[in-house]
Amino acid sequence: MRWALVKVCLAVTTMVVVAFAVPLGLVVREMARDRAFTNAEREAAAVAPALSITTDRDQLERVVASAGSDAGMAVHIPASDDTAAVDLGRQRAAADDIATVRRLGRASTTEVPGGSTLLQPVALSSGEIAVVEVYVPDSEVTDGLATAWAVLAGVGVALIVGSVAVADRLGVRMVRPAQRLVEGAHELGEGKLGARVPEEGPNELRLAAVAFNSMADQVVQLLANERELAADLSHRLRTPLTVLRLNTASLGDGPAAEQTRAAVAQLEREVDTIIRTAREAKPQTVAAGPGAGCDAAEVVRERMAFWSALAEDEGRKVRVAGVDRPVRIPVARADLAAALDALLGNVFRHTPDGTAFAVDVHNGEDAVIVLVSDAGPGISDPEAAMARGRGSGSDGSTGLGLDIVRRLAESTGGDVRIGSSVLGGTEVRIWIQLDGRAPVRRGHRSAVRRRRPGRLVSTFNRPRSLP
Repeated sequence: MRWALVKVCLAVTTMVVVAFAVPLGLVVREMARDRAFTNAEREAAAVAPALSITTDRDQLERVVASAGSDAGMAVHIPASDDTAAVDLGRQRAAADDIATVRRLGRASTTEVPGGSTLLQPVALSSGEIAVVEVYVPDSEVTDGLATAWAVLAGVGVALIVGSVAVADRLGVRMVRPAQRLVEGAHELGEGKLGARVPEEGPNELRLAAVAFNSMADQVVQLLANERELAADLSHRLRTPLTVLRLNTASLGDGPAAEQTRAAVAQLEREVDTIIRTAREAKPQTVAAGPGAGCDAAEVVRERMAFWSALAEDEGRKVRVAGVDRPVRIPVARADLAAALDALLGNVFRHTPDGTAFAVDVHNGEDAVIVLVSDAGPGISDPEAAMARGRGSGSDGSTGLGLDIVRRLAESTGGDVRIGSSVLGGTEVRIWIQLDGRAPVRRGHRSAVRRRRPGRLVSTFNRPRSLP
């Protein structure tokens, strides 16, 4: 906008300067020409009184010399009955032009080499018409013209430069509020909820700043209300959780009772975490710093130990691979556990009893892949399943489980894909990027294959560094 305004002002000012300077330059040239011929008429008029009195050559030469124009003046006196023709000075005009002026009795100008001549008729005492010729060189006609044109050009350039400077200042005044508005929008988009824009500048931009600040205030208020609502809804779960915890105390001893008590304790911790996170003053928009994260192998072993008891009750075969050594990933322990619980919970919820499932961890130099596979009926529409809030249509399904997994992977620069597993059912691949680079492009897949018994290989392309 700034440069556009400068260009428009430059074009308009240039046109105005040209429209006025060119005619004014022509007027100055005509004025210089008129001045030169006025001086010539004055010189011719100085000789006219002497011609009306005498036609003697010697006296006329003295008069011409006293006028100071003997080099550029000539006098042409025609012959009469008692006198011969007299020609004083250098004749530059053609004889026909002199005869025409004498016949018409009017002053005239004619072009001659190096300039022009003024032919002025003068009546003599004898009744004849003499012609006074005054030479006007071109240098006299253009005297001072270059200076006048230079002054006009300087004034025009000064006007153009001044207009551009004024337009630039006006452009800065208009652009600066717009730039602040853009910066405020970027800051708000990055999660800096305190970003506000100064309400200054032109009226339109000032109104835009007022609207932006009002919108930012509403966003902050809506987020605060959402956090409070999440905290309140989570707080309502404490009462039934307390009842469950008291009931689990009466279950006695045994693996099933211990698993139930552990699940209730974990659920209480998750509810407390939700309440604390929801009521934080600032949203967590910054990725985990260096050293943060967890051991994916340890988390997988822990969650599989929890779900194995239920799998044993339902007659499901379980396979775990790739967890025999530490696998560090830039993901919080609780987030990875929640993602695994969401995927394994989907296996138990949407596949019949006795359906086998497996969890496989591939550790590479720049990425870690976690595969959750099952031998169930599979997912007919993976894209619909990935849509947040869609659910499967069954009771108790909210459609948020896969979305939780997706957000966990994308927080590291990775992604989540759904495909067909070697077990014949669904395979969910969680790609966790270790170096923060862009995720692998979607759509690149390879055929399913086994490397060795008990070791699953993803149906998606894996980096060469993966085992």
